[in-house]
Amino acid sequence: MKINSVSYFKNLPAAMDFFNNWIMRVAELSGTSYERINLETALGETVVWGINRDRVDLKTIVIFPGFRTCGLFWDLDNGLKPLKGEFRIFLVDTNGQPNLSDGNTPDIKSNDYGAWAADVLKKLRVGKAIVAGASFGALVGLKLCIVAPRMVEKVILLNPGCLQTFSLSLRNLYYNLLPLISPTTNSVEKFLDNAVFHKDKHSVSPAAKKLVTEYELFAIKQYVDKTQKPYAMKATELEDVISDVYLVVSDKDPLFPYQKSVKAARKYIRTLRGIFILADIGHGIETSHKAMEIVAAIASGKEESPPLNERTYKSEPVNVIQVSSD
Repeated sequence: MKINSVSYFKNLPAAMDFFNNWIMRVAELSGTSYERINLETALGETVVWGINRDRVDLKTIVIFPGFRTCGLFWDLDNGLKPLKGEFRIFLVDTNGQPNLSDGNTPDIKSNDYGAWAADVLKKLRVGKAIVAGASFGALVGLKLCIVAPRMVEKVILLNPGCLQTFSLSLRNLYYNLLPLISPTTNSVEKFLDNAVFHKDKHSVSPAAKKLVTEYELFAIKQYVDKTQKPYAMKATELEDVISDVYLVVSDKDPLFPYQKSVKAARKYIRTLRGIFILADIGHGIETSHKAMEIVAAIASGKEESPPLNERTYKSEPVNVIQVSSD
């Protein structure tokens, strides 16, 4: 595999100290003990966090996180609770992101991230898994489907960053660029409040928000990011996906407006089995408890429905409204 770029921390010992402390606090907050698994993969060392690793009697779900996040974002405030009783869970710290994995990355437009993901599953001794990915992680999941479809039982795409280009609206650009131009706690919190979360409808606990803020601020200041950004995959790529695909999007995502993702998925993904639209959720859909309930239902087969059956989930109260796919 050809390495396209290498990202790195300015001070590696300081980064290790930061992450050891940060991970310990996430574990305390979620009440979960994570098993750290170090794998030697095509991109160097890849760190995976396991839950129920030894429960080989359970189905396996493998999770790929979004850009400038790590796998444990999915379990802030015990977010993975709906999955913990029924699945072996592997949270992959994608190489090239600010985490404990090496910073080596392939060309984003090649299928090498898919080959790497298949290598991760093989090293974990997972023959077949349910795959879930948020934003950048959805791209990795689809690349895996293209490279090794037999390893994917179904793939769940959450606010994918690969079905359309990044929104260039002035509002979106302002809040995304703000913490990069002015890396302060206040700027990061403004970005989180206006892009990742959504007002009082979608947020996390104060303790979890503090963890997210610290992580983002540390990553912006200390990580030299050379990783290519996600892109809108071509029609020919999406048409190569033969695994069952479920799309879970939120109607308040300013980074990748859900309407465009739904349109592209309907048009190009032949194996699209369901579309789920959540109300009042920002881009950081993986931190939504409602989203994790839907992921658990899809993974367990409890939300099986005719192809392209859309559902809108209202946040308060939680009602299910059937929407015509026409």
